[in-house]
Formats: sequence, C-alpha cells, structure tokens
Amino acid sequence: MATGLPSQTQVIELLDAEFTRAGFEIEDVIVDDQAPQPRITVIADGDTPLDLDTAAALARSASELLDTLEFDSQYVLEVSSPGVGRPLTTAKHFRRAHGRKVELTLTDGSALTGRVGVVDDDDVLALVVRAGRDWNRRRLPLSEISRAVVQVEFSPPNERELQLAGIPSPDATTEGGA
Repeated sequence: MATGLPSQTQVIELLDAEFTRAGFEIEDVIVDDQAPQPRITVIADGDTPLDLDTAAALARSASELLDTLEFDSQYVLEVSSPGVGRPLTTAKHFRRAHGRKVELTLTDGSALTGRVGVVDDDDVLALVVRAGRDWNRRRLPLSEISRAVVQVEFSPPNERELQLAGIPSPDATTEGGA
C-alpha cells in the first residue's frame, strides 16, 4: 500500500482514458494533501458543458480507478469544470466559449468586451461588439489577445448579437407541419 496521495501525474495517467471516453479533457488536477480534509480536484472541459449528472458519474468512475492505487490516505474527490473565472488561452477555449460574453485585454493594452463568435482555422476570432445602438462583428487574431475571461450575465443577450455570433435563435427552430 502506498502512502500519502497520488501525484498529479498519476491521477492524470489513471483517469485520462475514462474522461476522454466521456468526451472531456482533464485540464488540471490539484492534489492538496495539506488541507484539513485532503482533496483531489480534477478540472475537466469538453465541447459540451459538464453538467452535475456527468460530473457525478465521472467522479464515481474516477473514485473506482483511484481506489485501485491503494493509497492509505483518505481524501475528498471533486470533479468540476474550469468555471467562468478561468482565462481563455487557446483556440479550443474560445471555441468552447462560443456565444459567451468575454472581457478582453489586447496586446496593445486596450480593453474590449464582446460575445465570442466563430474561431476560424487561422485562429481568428469573430467577436460581436457594440457599435453605437447596433452590433458588429470584429475579426481579431487570437495572437492579439493577451487576456480573455468569460463574464457572468444576468440578463438574456440581444437576439441580433446572438445571430451575429452564430447562435441560432430559439424561435428559429421549427417542427414539420402546421
């Protein structure tokens, strides 16, 4: 039987295939053996949001896999998504944030707030920004973004803004007949 908790590398190696099968990538693993209740936190992200049921199912399978290591320490296992405070740093992050409102700092030091549109193959972001009383798309190379963070929204976005971001309107779905 091993002592202490598994290392970050051990956790990733053990759980990676299971998370991949479920459609998620392990973004980070935090092993905190100094906490009053030692904790292993697995941060996962995927093309679909990590809902509570999926997080619980992943936590159950992760727990079973971690139990095979037979460490003698008790710990709390947590599976979660990166959360809105996580900076967007890769094209994949921007693709997964499609339709979300973001606050950007550009490499020239200026700030910009907009809605994430499509990221093309050249890693250029179509950002929907306010233009007076209307909305416009602005093409922005990811290399010109020094910091980007998703913003929490408390009211629904403007329909035109969503349309420019490439998000279909809920009213646009039709069922056959009528």
